[in-house]
Amino acid sequence: MHVLVTGAAGFIGSHLCERLLRDGHTVTGLDHFNAFYDPALKERNVAAIQQVGGDRFTLARVDLRDLPALQAAMVGVDAVVHLAAMAGVQPSIRDPLIYEDINVRGTLHVLEAMREAGIKRLVFASSSSVYGNAQRVPFSEDEPVDRPISPYAATKKAGELLCHTWHHLHGISVICLRFFTVYGPRQRPDLAIAKFIRMIANDEPIALYGDGSSSRDYTYVLDTVDGIARALAATSVPRYEIFNIGNSGPIALRELVAHIETAVGKAARIQWQPMQPGDVERTWADLTHAQAALGYLPQTPIADGIAAQVAWYQDQTK
Repeated sequence: MHVLVTGAAGFIGSHLCERLLRDGHTVTGLDHFNAFYDPALKERNVAAIQQVGGDRFTLARVDLRDLPALQAAMVGVDAVVHLAAMAGVQPSIRDPLIYEDINVRGTLHVLEAMREAGIKRLVFASSSSVYGNAQRVPFSEDEPVDRPISPYAATKKAGELLCHTWHHLHGISVICLRFFTVYGPRQRPDLAIAKFIRMIANDEPIALYGDGSSSRDYTYVLDTVDGIARALAATSVPRYEIFNIGNSGPIALRELVAHIETAVGKAARIQWQPMQPGDVERTWADLTHAQAALGYLPQTPIADGIAAQVAWYQDQTK
Protein backbone atom coordinates (compact mmCIF):
# COMPACT_ATOMS: atom_id res chain seq x y z
CA MET A 1 0.00 0.00 0.00
CA HIS A 2 1.15 3.54 -0.77
CA VAL A 3 0.58 5.71 2.32
CA LEU A 4 0.89 9.48 2.54
CA VAL A 5 1.87 10.66 6.03
CA THR A 6 1.44 14.37 6.78
CA GLY A 7 3.80 15.67 9.46
CA ALA A 8 6.20 12.90 8.46
CA ALA A 9 9.38 14.63 9.64
CA GLY A 10 8.05 15.28 13.12
CA PHE A 11 8.20 13.28 16.33
CA ILE A 12 5.38 10.78 15.83
CA GLY A 13 5.43 11.01 12.04
CA SER A 14 9.04 9.95 11.65
CA HIS A 15 8.55 6.89 13.85
CA LEU A 16 5.38 6.02 11.94
CA CYS A 17 7.11 6.28 8.56
CA GLU A 18 9.80 3.85 9.74
CA ARG A 19 7.15 1.41 11.00
CA LEU A 20 5.19 1.54 7.72
CA LEU A 21 8.34 1.04 5.66
CA ARG A 22 9.40 -1.92 7.78
CA ASP A 23 5.91 -3.36 7.25
CA GLY A 24 6.54 -3.26 3.49
CA HIS A 25 4.54 -0.18 2.50
CA THR A 26 5.60 2.65 0.20
CA VAL A 27 5.50 6.02 1.97
CA THR A 28 5.23 9.61 0.81
CA GLY A 29 6.16 11.83 3.71
CA LEU A 30 4.75 15.36 3.65
CA ASP A 31 6.09 18.11 5.90
CA HIS A 32 6.33 21.90 5.85
CA PHE A 33 9.50 22.18 8.01
CA ASN A 34 8.14 25.33 9.63
CA ALA A 35 9.99 27.21 12.37
CA PHE A 36 7.79 26.10 15.30
CA TYR A 37 10.95 24.30 16.41
CA ASP A 38 14.38 23.85 14.82
CA PRO A 39 13.90 22.39 11.29
CA ALA A 40 17.34 20.78 11.60
CA LEU A 41 15.81 18.29 14.05
CA LYS A 42 13.28 17.30 11.40
CA GLU A 43 16.03 16.95 8.80
CA ARG A 44 17.73 14.50 11.15
CA ASN A 45 14.47 12.55 11.47
CA VAL A 46 14.13 12.38 7.67
CA ALA A 47 17.66 11.02 7.35
CA ALA A 48 16.70 8.20 9.75
CA ILE A 49 13.58 7.41 7.71
CA GLN A 50 15.56 7.31 4.47
CA GLN A 51 17.99 4.83 5.98
CA VAL A 52 15.07 2.48 6.62
CA GLY A 53 13.06 3.04 3.44
CA GLY A 54 15.50 3.82 0.66
CA ASP A 55 13.64 4.46 -2.59
CA ARG A 56 10.32 3.39 -1.04
CA PHE A 57 10.25 6.72 0.81
CA THR A 58 9.62 10.04 -0.91
CA LEU A 59 9.66 13.40 0.86
CA ALA A 60 7.33 16.21 -0.24
CA ARG A 61 8.02 19.63 1.30
CA VAL A 62 4.47 20.96 1.29
CA ASP A 63 2.43 23.38 3.40
CA LEU A 64 -1.09 22.05 4.04
CA ARG A 65 -2.44 25.46 3.07
CA ASP A 66 -1.02 25.04 -0.47
CA LEU A 67 -3.88 23.02 -1.96
CA PRO A 68 -2.39 22.50 -5.46
CA ALA A 69 0.87 21.15 -3.99
CA LEU A 70 -1.10 18.90 -1.65
CA GLN A 71 -3.17 17.60 -4.57
CA ALA A 72 0.01 16.79 -6.49
CA ALA A 73 1.38 14.82 -3.53
CA MET A 74 -1.77 12.67 -3.45
CA VAL A 75 -1.17 11.13 -6.90
CA GLY A 76 -0.91 7.34 -6.65
CA VAL A 77 -1.66 7.26 -2.92
CA ASP A 78 -3.93 4.58 -1.40
CA ALA A 79 -4.36 5.92 2.14
CA VAL A 80 -3.53 8.97 4.24
CA VAL A 81 -2.41 9.37 7.85
CA HIS A 82 -2.95 13.01 8.76
CA LEU A 83 -0.66 13.92 11.66
CA ALA A 84 0.46 17.42 10.64
CA ALA A 85 -0.82 20.18 12.93
CA MET A 86 0.11 23.10 15.08
CA ALA A 87 0.37 21.42 18.48
CA GLY A 88 0.33 22.61 22.07
CA VAL A 89 -2.20 24.19 24.41
CA GLN A 90 -0.32 27.29 25.58
CA PRO A 91 0.91 28.38 22.11
CA SER A 92 -2.66 28.05 20.83
CA ILE A 93 -3.86 30.53 23.45
CA ARG A 94 -1.18 33.01 22.38
CA ASP A 95 -1.82 32.65 18.63
CA PRO A 96 -5.18 30.99 17.94
CA LEU A 97 -5.42 32.19 14.33
CA ILE A 98 -2.49 30.11 13.08
CA TYR A 99 -4.02 27.07 14.81
CA GLU A 100 -7.29 27.60 12.98
CA ASP A 101 -5.46 28.17 9.69
CA ILE A 102 -3.34 25.00 9.77
CA ASN A 103 -5.38 22.60 11.91
CA VAL A 104 -8.83 23.37 10.51
CA ARG A 105 -8.26 24.73 6.99
CA GLY A 106 -5.30 22.36 6.52
CA THR A 107 -7.46 19.35 7.45
CA LEU A 108 -10.15 20.58 5.07
CA HIS A 109 -7.53 20.72 2.31
CA VAL A 110 -6.43 17.14 3.08
CA LEU A 111 -10.02 15.92 2.87
CA GLU A 112 -10.72 17.76 -0.37
CA ALA A 113 -7.50 16.55 -1.97
CA MET A 114 -8.42 13.00 -0.97
CA ARG A 115 -11.90 13.37 -2.46
CA GLU A 116 -10.53 14.67 -5.73
CA ALA A 117 -7.94 11.87 -5.91
CA GLY A 118 -10.48 9.17 -5.04
CA ILE A 119 -8.59 8.13 -1.87
CA LYS A 120 -10.97 6.41 0.55
CA ARG A 121 -8.83 5.61 3.64
CA LEU A 122 -7.84 8.13 6.33
CA VAL A 123 -6.44 8.05 9.85
CA PHE A 124 -6.77 11.44 11.54
CA ALA A 125 -4.69 12.43 14.57
CA SER A 126 -6.95 13.99 17.17
CA SER A 127 -6.08 14.63 20.82
CA SER A 128 -7.14 13.83 24.36
CA SER A 129 -7.39 17.62 24.74
CA VAL A 130 -10.90 17.40 23.27
CA TYR A 131 -12.11 15.92 26.59
CA GLY A 132 -11.35 19.18 28.43
CA ASN A 133 -11.86 18.81 32.17
CA ALA A 134 -14.19 15.83 31.89
CA GLN A 135 -15.09 14.51 35.33
CA ARG A 136 -15.86 10.91 34.44
CA VAL A 137 -12.71 8.79 34.30
CA PRO A 138 -11.27 7.05 32.47
CA PHE A 139 -12.16 9.13 29.39
CA SER A 140 -14.37 7.12 27.04
CA GLU A 141 -14.99 7.85 23.36
CA ASP A 142 -18.73 8.27 24.06
CA GLU A 143 -18.01 11.15 26.47
CA PRO A 144 -19.50 14.47 25.20
CA VAL A 145 -16.64 16.65 23.99
CA ASP A 146 -18.39 19.94 23.27
CA ARG A 147 -16.59 22.01 25.93
CA PRO A 148 -12.91 22.37 24.90
CA ILE A 149 -10.83 24.68 27.08
CA SER A 150 -8.11 25.68 24.60
CA PRO A 151 -8.05 26.73 20.94
CA TYR A 152 -5.88 23.69 20.20
CA ALA A 153 -8.56 21.36 21.60
CA ALA A 154 -11.25 23.19 19.65
CA THR A 155 -9.37 22.75 16.38
CA LYS A 156 -8.97 19.03 16.99
CA LYS A 157 -12.68 18.65 17.68
CA ALA A 158 -13.34 20.62 14.48
CA GLY A 159 -11.10 18.19 12.60
CA GLU A 160 -13.11 15.21 13.86
CA LEU A 161 -16.33 16.89 12.69
CA LEU A 162 -14.91 17.65 9.24
CA CYS A 163 -13.78 14.03 8.91
CA HIS A 164 -17.28 12.82 9.73
CA THR A 165 -18.79 15.16 7.15
CA TRP A 166 -16.49 13.90 4.36
CA HIS A 167 -17.18 10.31 5.44
CA HIS A 168 -20.93 10.95 5.20
CA LEU A 169 -20.84 12.89 1.93
CA HIS A 170 -18.02 11.19 0.05
CA GLY A 171 -17.64 7.71 1.55
CA ILE A 172 -14.15 8.20 2.99
CA SER A 173 -13.38 5.55 5.62
CA VAL A 174 -12.08 7.47 8.63
CA ILE A 175 -10.61 6.53 11.98
CA CYS A 176 -9.89 9.41 14.37
CA LEU A 177 -7.33 8.65 17.06
CA ARG A 178 -7.30 10.67 20.26
CA PHE A 179 -3.65 10.61 21.33
CA PHE A 180 -2.76 10.90 25.00
CA THR A 181 0.51 12.67 25.89
CA VAL A 182 3.08 10.98 23.66
CA TYR A 183 6.75 10.83 24.69
CA GLY A 184 9.95 9.06 23.73
CA PRO A 185 12.98 9.55 21.46
CA ARG A 186 12.68 12.51 19.03
CA GLN A 187 10.05 14.21 21.18
CA ARG A 188 9.63 17.89 20.29
CA PRO A 189 12.01 20.00 22.41
CA ASP A 190 9.20 22.28 23.64
CA LEU A 191 7.28 19.43 25.29
CA ALA A 192 7.48 18.91 29.04
CA ILE A 193 9.42 15.64 29.26
CA ALA A 194 12.02 16.77 26.71
CA LYS A 195 12.44 20.08 28.55
CA PHE A 196 12.69 18.41 31.95
CA ILE A 197 15.32 15.94 30.74
CA ARG A 198 17.40 18.70 29.16
CA MET A 199 17.14 21.09 32.11
CA ILE A 200 17.70 18.53 34.85
CA ALA A 201 20.72 17.17 32.96
CA ASN A 202 22.12 20.72 32.77
CA ASP A 203 21.34 21.58 36.42
CA GLU A 204 18.78 24.19 35.37
CA PRO A 205 15.62 24.83 37.42
CA ILE A 206 12.36 23.46 36.03
CA ALA A 207 8.95 25.12 36.42
CA LEU A 208 6.13 22.88 37.64
CA TYR A 209 2.58 24.21 37.53
CA GLY A 210 0.07 23.52 40.28
CA ASP A 211 0.86 21.36 43.31
CA GLY A 212 2.30 18.34 41.47
CA SER A 213 -0.89 16.29 41.64
CA SER A 214 -2.06 16.91 38.06
CA SER A 215 -1.71 13.75 36.02
CA ARG A 216 -1.32 12.67 32.40
CA ASP A 217 -1.75 9.39 30.57
CA TYR A 218 1.80 9.31 29.15
CA THR A 219 2.08 7.02 26.12
CA TYR A 220 5.36 5.81 24.63
CA VAL A 221 5.73 6.77 20.98
CA LEU A 222 6.15 3.23 19.63
CA ASP A 223 2.93 2.19 21.38
CA THR A 224 1.20 5.17 19.76
CA VAL A 225 2.63 4.19 16.37
CA ASP A 226 1.36 0.64 16.82
CA GLY A 227 -2.11 2.07 17.40
CA ILE A 228 -1.86 4.13 14.20
CA ALA A 229 -0.73 1.11 12.16
CA ARG A 230 -3.63 -0.95 13.50
CA ALA A 231 -6.09 1.85 12.72
CA LEU A 232 -4.74 2.19 9.19
CA ALA A 233 -5.34 -1.50 8.55
CA ALA A 234 -8.87 -1.15 9.94
CA THR A 235 -9.79 1.59 7.42
CA SER A 236 -10.09 -1.16 4.80
CA VAL A 237 -13.68 -1.50 6.08
CA PRO A 238 -15.93 1.55 5.42
CA ARG A 239 -16.43 3.29 8.76
CA TYR A 240 -16.20 6.44 10.85
CA GLU A 241 -14.91 5.64 14.33
CA ILE A 242 -13.03 7.33 17.15
CA PHE A 243 -10.50 5.53 19.35
CA ASN A 244 -8.40 6.51 22.34
CA ILE A 245 -4.71 5.72 21.93
CA GLY A 246 -3.15 6.01 25.36
CA ASN A 247 -1.57 3.99 28.13
CA SER A 248 -4.52 3.91 30.57
CA GLY A 249 -2.21 4.56 33.51
CA PRO A 250 -2.16 8.24 34.60
CA ILE A 251 1.09 9.45 36.18
CA ALA A 252 1.15 12.42 38.58
CA LEU A 253 3.53 15.25 37.76
CA ARG A 254 5.62 14.62 40.87
CA GLU A 255 5.99 10.94 39.93
CA LEU A 256 6.99 11.83 36.37
CA VAL A 257 9.77 14.10 37.60
CA ALA A 258 10.98 11.36 39.94
CA HIS A 259 11.29 8.94 37.00
CA ILE A 260 13.28 11.53 35.06
CA GLU A 261 15.56 12.20 38.04
CA THR A 262 16.28 8.48 38.29
CA ALA A 263 17.02 8.11 34.58
CA VAL A 264 19.19 11.24 34.39
CA GLY A 265 20.92 10.55 37.70
CA LYS A 266 20.37 14.07 39.06
CA ALA A 267 17.89 15.78 41.35
CA ALA A 268 15.56 18.38 39.86
CA ARG A 269 15.62 22.00 41.01
CA ILE A 270 11.91 22.79 41.08
CA GLN A 271 10.25 26.20 40.86
CA TRP A 272 6.54 25.89 41.66
CA GLN A 273 4.14 28.04 39.63
CA PRO A 274 0.32 28.48 39.54
CA MET A 275 -1.68 26.34 37.12
CA GLN A 276 -1.78 27.73 33.58
CA PRO A 277 -5.03 28.62 31.76
CA GLY A 278 -6.10 25.89 29.35
CA ASP A 279 -4.30 23.08 31.18
CA VAL A 280 -6.49 20.15 32.23
CA GLU A 281 -6.28 18.53 35.64
CA ARG A 282 -5.82 14.99 34.33
CA THR A 283 -6.05 12.72 31.31
CA TRP A 284 -6.87 9.03 31.44
CA ALA A 285 -7.65 6.86 28.42
CA ASP A 286 -10.32 4.19 28.48
CA LEU A 287 -8.87 1.65 26.04
CA THR A 288 -11.79 -0.79 26.05
CA HIS A 289 -12.90 0.15 22.52
CA ALA A 290 -9.38 0.25 21.03
CA GLN A 291 -8.44 -3.09 22.55
CA ALA A 292 -11.64 -4.81 21.36
CA ALA A 293 -11.75 -3.35 17.82
CA LEU A 294 -8.07 -2.82 16.99
CA GLY A 295 -6.27 -5.22 19.32
CA TYR A 296 -4.38 -2.20 20.68
CA LEU A 297 -2.49 -2.84 23.92
CA PRO A 298 0.38 -0.56 25.03
CA GLN A 299 3.52 -2.39 26.14
CA THR A 300 5.90 0.22 27.61
CA PRO A 301 6.03 1.05 31.35
CA ILE A 302 6.75 4.70 32.13
CA ALA A 303 10.14 3.95 33.72
CA ASP A 304 11.32 2.09 30.62
CA GLY A 305 10.03 4.75 28.24
CA ILE A 306 11.66 7.59 30.18
CA ALA A 307 14.94 5.67 30.32
CA ALA A 308 14.81 5.22 26.53
CA GLN A 309 14.17 8.93 25.96
CA VAL A 310 17.00 9.93 28.32
CA ALA A 311 19.38 7.51 26.56
CA TRP A 312 18.41 9.03 23.20
CA TYR A 313 18.95 12.56 24.54
CA GLN A 314 22.37 11.65 25.90
CA ASP A 315 23.33 10.09 22.58
CA GLN A 316 22.23 13.21 20.69
CA THR A 317 24.24 15.52 22.93
CA LYS A 318 27.51 13.60 22.70
